[in-house]
Amino acid sequence: MRKISYRSVYNRKKQLNAQGTALIQVEAYLERRKIYFSTHIYLTPNQWCEQRHEIVKHPHADTLNRMLQSFIIELERKELELWKNGHEVTLNRLRDAFRTQSSPSFLEFVKKEIVHSSLKESTQKNRLTTYDLLMRYSSGITFRDLTPKFIYEFEDFLYCNGNQTNTVAKHMRHLKSFVNAAIDKGYVKAEEYPFRRYHIKTKDSKHTFLLPDEMEKLEELSQTYLKPILSHTLDAFLFCCYTGIRYSDFCHLNENNIQRIEGIPWLVFRTQKTDTEVKLPITLLFEGKAWKMVQKYRNRLSFFFTVESNSTLNKRLIRIGKLAGLDKHFSFHSARHTNATLLIYKGANITTVQKLLGHRDLSTTQLYSDVMESTIVKDLKKCAKSK
Repeated sequence: MRKISYRSVYNRKKQLNAQGTALIQVEAYLERRKIYFSTHIYLTPNQWCEQRHEIVKHPHADTLNRMLQSFIIELERKELELWKNGHEVTLNRLRDAFRTQSSPSFLEFVKKEIVHSSLKESTQKNRLTTYDLLMRYSSGITFRDLTPKFIYEFEDFLYCNGNQTNTVAKHMRHLKSFVNAAIDKGYVKAEEYPFRRYHIKTKDSKHTFLLPDEMEKLEELSQTYLKPILSHTLDAFLFCCYTGIRYSDFCHLNENNIQRIEGIPWLVFRTQKTDTEVKLPITLLFEGKAWKMVQKYRNRLSFFFTVESNSTLNKRLIRIGKLAGLDKHFSFHSARHTNATLLIYKGANITTVQKLLGHRDLSTTQLYSDVMESTIVKDLKKCAKSK
């Protein structure tokens, strides 16, 4: 039996596309001849390790590397089938067998649905997380496995791995969308819909935000000597507290997003999540503290807006919180909750906050704007004075 050798190859044509990425292919080699199979995975150059032929420095590196391994395993399986059926193993026969495979596995289908979708990068990353969990649950899920029993067992698997109710709900919604797509494309019969009697469970979540005195402690800490990496993380977090922007939007900012409108500096950008234009008068928000931060980094704004992964920043914030003497556990996204809550505490109208946060629906803003007891007291004092 002539054995084909396989290896992953990145950017074979030595050319990046308009997005600055290039394709990973699997090279099949036999008797001095090569053919290539597209994995439909695109990366930036710094996300590929040529020495180890694997993906690095990517938020979903582990998942994507498993996808590559699964791709090669599927090619090897097709090669073995040719041999078992008495066919001569050639590269052309392998290519034909791979192209004409009757039905992909459910996980292969899910992978293609995510990679080929027109979803935003952040949404694709979220769905890849669900794909990763499905892989961990079972790497051999078929369309026939998609039964009500499978749905409930996967839900139990998520809970057993420490996920909270709303996180489980997110992954179950993703799984439901994958199953719906499989029905639309004829892989699953509509009458066998496994979610028919299953209800996705959620519960109201309590958003974590920082109180005015807690913000003061962090601001005081920022004026002391910290390790540069902690100082940068804290400044980025405070900037997001003052502006209310998401981590994903902060990462995409550059000096061109600082614009002057009628002589006043504004932060102008389009949100990554909803593609909504947001304009923030940063000299007017929170006594212009965001503008002061811009001034602090005015000669190196590209450095300021370049931060590591969200999970890495959250780990640093735990350390920063302890240094500031805070008992509260907060994450980078808590900056957005803090911004909305403190704006309302200071008297901003809810519709103004909606505009500043870039929300299309007012009900979304209301979820962010938890009312503090001190806000209630403040509003009642205003009512008493008005009398």
